[in-house]
Amino acid sequence: MPSATILGGIAGPDLDRAERDFFRAADPWGFILFGRNIDTPERLRRLTADLREAVGRDAPVLIDQEGGRVQRMRAPHWTDWPAPLEQAERGERAVWLHHHLLALELRAVGIDADCAPVLDIARPETHAFLRNRCLGTDAATVTRLGQAAADAMLAAGVLPVVKHMPGHGRAQVDSHHGLPVVEATLAELEATDFAPFRALADLPMAMTAHIRFTAIDDAPATASHTVIGLIRRSIGFDGLLMSDDIGMQALSGSPAERALASIDAGCDLVLSCNETLPQMESIVAAAGPMGTDALRRADAALALRCIPADQDIAALRAELAALGGLLA
Repeated sequence: MPSATILGGIAGPDLDRAERDFFRAADPWGFILFGRNIDTPERLRRLTADLREAVGRDAPVLIDQEGGRVQRMRAPHWTDWPAPLEQAERGERAVWLHHHLLALELRAVGIDADCAPVLDIARPETHAFLRNRCLGTDAATVTRLGQAAADAMLAAGVLPVVKHMPGHGRAQVDSHHGLPVVEATLAELEATDFAPFRALADLPMAMTAHIRFTAIDDAPATASHTVIGLIRRSIGFDGLLMSDDIGMQALSGSPAERALASIDAGCDLVLSCNETLPQMESIVAAAGPMGTDALRRADAALALRCIPADQDIAALRAELAALGGLLA
């Protein structure tokens, strides 16, 4: 039974013996990669293959590849993409092409899940760490473009992981460094922030927000049984729900305590991005094995992975360039 974790504490572009042995014993459900793991396409393909060999199955390999500031794979081997909010200004077709071509680059090196698109709504007060990662400034636009982005990625054989559920756009604090607190009423949240996630609740995977909604609970959404219950019932999401990185400073406690709080709240999986091997050992122990419902949701998500059809990538890139959707 896989552990209820997605682990990313890989030190470099190759697995060393200690990492390989740890992953074989820990058996995380999946892995996530960062810039420190990215070198050449050949080396990256070997790394994704080695990760799957370590756990003895076709485990998902995730990455954060949105465009703009948040992209782990960059030139000269891969495309440097504009930020999602910039692509959104160029229209729905540009958003589809952006996410489809981006996903094809991921699939070619063995990465089959991307922590995108962001379904948060950009507001004037949205913290700069998030604002241009959004797809629009109103719920209807974010919903329409979010659907296009997700469809484009699925067509390329890459699972979209929508974020940050149930909505991070009102945050005025970077959750990497502190806990954002939102004081909007539940009625306001339901009508705006939650709306894109409710409309796209049939997508296979989502990531929680490390954010406290005073109208709902005192705990951050990731660690709140009340908020996770709202995600399941009011928003209607029955896909695979993973925490945002538990190493972020919006959460409190040890890595193991953060992992346990996320699972107890109702997350299916704990995401750990930068911990050491001993810390990851404690996280795996605290998270435990995946539960029955989590395995059902995981199987449903993985069933959507596909081998993309042959495509004229040059023609697609030319079309996106004509829309102004590639960096000069």
